[in-house]
Amino acid sequence: MSTELVVLAILMFAVTYPSRALGLLTPGLDRLPRQAFDYLQLVGPAVLAALAAVNVMVVVDGAGTPAFHIGVEWLAVLTCVAAVAWRRNLLLGLLLAVAVVVVARGLGLAALPG
Repeated sequence: MSTELVVLAILMFAVTYPSRALGLLTPGLDRLPRQAFDYLQLVGPAVLAALAAVNVMVVVDGAGTPAFHIGVEWLAVLTCVAAVAWRRNLLLGLLLAVAVVVVARGLGLAALPG
């Protein structure tokens, strides 16, 4: 199973990296209107936020039925968003979000997924 995950990670890298690197590799991108440039810079974070939201809000049971979920993950996401908005530092936000989940699970307030 771990070999399948490595292959999947390599495939995901091969598919997503070109779209993320486009801004660095495209000559003349800085000549775009400022609004278009700002919009393009927000596409990546918006996609990542949508993926994170689905993973936090939706849980699929054994029968494959999706259900709305409220848990400690919501608090972790809100902590991350608040820290990033306050300090303008994504790494700090992610570290705080991980800390929230680790503490909650350590105290028995949240179960491991699965």
